[in-house]
Amino acid sequence: MLGTRSVDFGRGELEFRPPRAPSALASLDRSPPRPRGPSSIESLQLAAAAAYLVDQKKAVDIRVLELGPQSSIADYLVLANGMSRPQVKALYNELHSRLKAAGERHSRAEGTDVGWWILMDYGDVIVHLMQPEARDHYDLDGLYGDAREIDWRKLPLPPLPVPKARLRPTRDAADELASTRAAEAQLESAPDSRAAAAD
Repeated sequence: MLGTRSVDFGRGELEFRPPRAPSALASLDRSPPRPRGPSSIESLQLAAAAAYLVDQKKAVDIRVLELGPQSSIADYLVLANGMSRPQVKALYNELHSRLKAAGERHSRAEGTDVGWWILMDYGDVIVHLMQPEARDHYDLDGLYGDAREIDWRKLPLPPLPVPKARLRPTRDAADELASTRAAEAQLESAPDSRAAAAD
């Protein structure tokens, strides 16, 4: 049995205590829980929300797979294709910012610098954003071929707030709005040119 032991190294006794396993890692059958924000979303709703958000950014071949209790990786996988590196990165940015605004956090994303295959780990939900070539090459659809596919379009979505940064108009947008309003005001105050030409 491991316990506290005293060891004498000639300079006095030192106490030795074996390291304790963190409680989240004590069980090896599940991954560590995802860091949760102020309002955690249930796993199935989180997977549906991820699928919905990438669908809004024109992702293709979106699938939500239920891995179930037989998997120690996660409960759900979300697979989606972006047709180019910029689109895959845009899918990542949309998911990251919108789910963060909803209170969900993922561990460090993998592949964001390249944009060929980006992996986002939300604990019970893992999102794979891939270019079609990466998806064909690694064949995650085949690897998880026994998993049940979920019709995410029929599931209720959690509230997905728009991040605060998007709510503030940029300086360019504010300037454009002001100039448009000024032009509209000038048109309204100017006499009708057709009536003046008829006289």
